[in-house]
Amino acid sequence: MEETETSVFLSNEQHQEEKEEPQLPRSMVISLYLGYFLARWGARTWEFSVALYMIYLWPNSLFLTAMYGAVESGSTAIFGPIIGQMIDGMSYVKVLRLWLLTQNLSFIVAGGAVIALLLVPDLKSKNLPVFATLVVLTNLSGAIGVLSTLAGTILIERDWVVVMSEGHSPDVLTRMNSVIRGIDLSSKLLSPVITGLIISFVSLEASAVTFAAWATITVWIEYYLFISVYNGVPAILQSDERRSLRLSSQTDIAPQYYVPLLTDENTQSRSGNMRILERISESSFVGAWRNYLNQDIVLPGVALALLFFTVLSFGTLMTATLEWKGIPTYIIGIGRGISAGVGLTATVVYPLLLTRLSPLRTGLWSFWSQWTCLLVCVGSIWVEKEKIASYMLMAGVAASRLGLWMFDLAVIQQMQDLVPETDRCVVGGVQNSLQAALDLMANLLGIIVSNPKDFWILTLISFSTVSLAGVFYTVHLYRIRKHLFHLEKIPLLNNFFIRNNHST
Repeated sequence: MEETETSVFLSNEQHQEEKEEPQLPRSMVISLYLGYFLARWGARTWEFSVALYMIYLWPNSLFLTAMYGAVESGSTAIFGPIIGQMIDGMSYVKVLRLWLLTQNLSFIVAGGAVIALLLVPDLKSKNLPVFATLVVLTNLSGAIGVLSTLAGTILIERDWVVVMSEGHSPDVLTRMNSVIRGIDLSSKLLSPVITGLIISFVSLEASAVTFAAWATITVWIEYYLFISVYNGVPAILQSDERRSLRLSSQTDIAPQYYVPLLTDENTQSRSGNMRILERISESSFVGAWRNYLNQDIVLPGVALALLFFTVLSFGTLMTATLEWKGIPTYIIGIGRGISAGVGLTATVVYPLLLTRLSPLRTGLWSFWSQWTCLLVCVGSIWVEKEKIASYMLMAGVAASRLGLWMFDLAVIQQMQDLVPETDRCVVGGVQNSLQAALDLMANLLGIIVSNPKDFWILTLISFSTVSLAGVFYTVHLYRIRKHLFHLEKIPLLNNFFIRNNHST
């Protein structure tokens, strides 16, 4: 019987040349992509909307916006490594249930709290305790939702995609990475536009109701799609079996995330401080970080994480600042959509670059192209007309997304190639934790510099951090390759090298 399975986004010529390779069921690949799209749409909608809710509740200040960002990124920074180890210590089905149930339930609660806040515009002056309680509930439920989203991101991007592409040519992993990133950026492109239109032409309350309804309905569809992929792809089932065997063998010794008690007789004489230090050193949190720092990709990972210590993105702080400056909500949504659209082209350009460059060198060129575009944002500081400066800021950020997302893809692929299978979830959790820690620092900075008039200070600090990230990655590349550029491949310089060789 003729096979109905097909490779993922491979050309017909490649398919004919690689008949001997195991192939992925098209229906399962589509189910994976569709389920991931539904999950990312909800997360991206909340990411955009929460900044507008907070600036509405406390006008003329970035305090509430930055406070929410600090709670969200702080919780990810603290619990990210632990989540990575929890995922590594659970079956795929348990991770799916925990992720989807927690994420959508948290977003429903957050949406309900926002609706209650918006229905009574002057609640802060009428009943401050109730107002504060609802704000705290919004922050905590939103943070829990983002933490559970992190679990799903690690599972799909760092594990399932790699497992599904094993046994295929490297192009398959590259293309799946590009499609997954494209799905995320498509959600980032479209959800703010639709949300901005709802807010501008209906109301803020309507956007919150729509968000809560989306989380309520899609959770069931997402679970059905992902469980179909789990049951329909043999490689995932085999990986889950290997994971179960590894966990059962570890239980005979000691689980990775278990902190042993000090019961040895020699420990009785140790001081209390030594016992505390020993327990900390043996904790899952420290163990995860130790694992991460021993990886070959630590410098690229740190460079990627440093890009989160910035306000030069369509995140909560920049969105709230643009709203304060009088830029219409739907224009901000369209600007964010254009920014995501530019980033979406990275998913097309990146595989093309890999036909000529390695992921390592692609990351170098991508990073510095992003840095060049951000110079426009720095230049906007000295523009006197507020509207022109705002549009320059938006344009610089949007243009930089091409280089940013190609750099993101390059670093992720290096991690997938170089991190062992047993460490993938742990390293992914620590990477997201580090990114969240630096995002937390950016939000704390927003609390300190909370006046939107002083956004230029945040812009300069962000640009400096991005520059430092570029230095780290460039040092890593030089350490690996012992050079930065192939000067002999540049036509004019090539003639120079030829003359020198002839003269010697």
